[in-house]
Amino acid sequence: MTAPLPDTVLIVEDDPHVRLGCVQAMQLANLAVEGVGSAEEALTRLALGHVAVVVTDMRLPKADGLSLVRLCQQQDAHLPVVMITGHGDIDLAVESMRAGAYDFITKPFASERLVDVVRRALEKRQLTREIARLRQQLHQGDDIESRLIGQSPAMVAVRRLILDVADSPVDVLVHGETGCGKELVAQALHAASPRRKGPYVALNCGGMPDNLLDSELFGHEAGAFTGAQKRRIGKIEFAQGGTLFLDELETMPMAMQIKLLRVLQERKLERLGSNAPIDIDCRIVAATKDDLLERGKQGSFRSDLYYRLNVVTITLPPLRERREDIPLLMAHFTATAAQRFNRPPPELTAAQLSALMRHDWPGNVRELRNVADCLVLGVRHAILDPQGATPATPAGLSLAEAVEHFERELIAAELARQGGNMAKTAEALKVAKTTLHDKAKRLGLGPQG
Repeated sequence: MTAPLPDTVLIVEDDPHVRLGCVQAMQLANLAVEGVGSAEEALTRLALGHVAVVVTDMRLPKADGLSLVRLCQQQDAHLPVVMITGHGDIDLAVESMRAGAYDFITKPFASERLVDVVRRALEKRQLTREIARLRQQLHQGDDIESRLIGQSPAMVAVRRLILDVADSPVDVLVHGETGCGKELVAQALHAASPRRKGPYVALNCGGMPDNLLDSELFGHEAGAFTGAQKRRIGKIEFAQGGTLFLDELETMPMAMQIKLLRVLQERKLERLGSNAPIDIDCRIVAATKDDLLERGKQGSFRSDLYYRLNVVTITLPPLRERREDIPLLMAHFTATAAQRFNRPPPELTAAQLSALMRHDWPGNVRELRNVADCLVLGVRHAILDPQGATPATPAGLSLAEAVEHFERELIAAELARQGGNMAKTAEALKVAKTTLHDKAKRLGLGPQG
């Protein structure tokens, strides 16, 4: 079997010496790379496939770099194109960004800077492909990877365990912090099991009075208690042939724990007000955020119920322990939120992604979904836009270099927002136009010479 070809960085530069330097920089960074001297050659190479990032000079013979950006967009709207300009011409750079370029850098530049931009573009390309694959799965239906998103080793192990036990009738205990997605595990188990044609029934055991929980779980006959005017089928009975999900199991009162244990052991129940046993055939998936064994030792949870449910335990990792899944999860949540709110899906900036990766996520995946909703709605969120926070800078910079990096990123971003208008940019940044012109010139963001 032939091995798949690696993703290639395509360098488009008519100066052979500059082209060689760029190619060597990619090779030293262990990136697959090819170099061509014109936009026409680049289009021929793109047609062969496996190009993941294009790096092009603005000034090319015949068709220029800006034309190449537009042609690349026509062939593949998600192909990242990095523009190089040797004239510090911010107007052309902004125009290339409007045309769909991923980023731009100005000559002269350090090879490290080029490699850094290309690596980020490759990450974006990989993420775009992953999102496309995920959306295809969502359209196809109940694929487990569309329910439990993530490529971290922990999530791969969770999905594998679900598939291993899905076909068996065994009850399952799901353990994880609040907001980790415990019900998604229950839904995935149901969808992957022979019971998927049966009902999926969910009940939160928390905050419900004892008598109401008793009726909700086991049902009742007419006249079983005051107000019981007609028969009610309980959740356990209603889940016949399917799956019953019990959330916040640790909050279940002791009396209910005893009755549930008996149902699990005998697979029979009696409605309130009735002595007739009813055969039960449903899988029970129970979820908890607590250590039930420890609670059993403390006397606040029945140890025999814990051991009855603990045949198979699926432990969901908190989001802070699988940070590599954050970009994919965020992309999924912004896409679904954009569809829900009828808004265009926003483009996540490098600074925003850095903020997401640094956050500790006490609310886990649920908290991340809320951030995505705010981003789509254009509502400020403290995680993405903390007041008084400073943007992330590359490691290893001196204070002066870090300040220069911050200024360049800030001015370039505002210039792009203002369509290259220096006067509006100066007004937005609250600096004099002459000061902004001097800074832009020094940082390679404006006309030089």
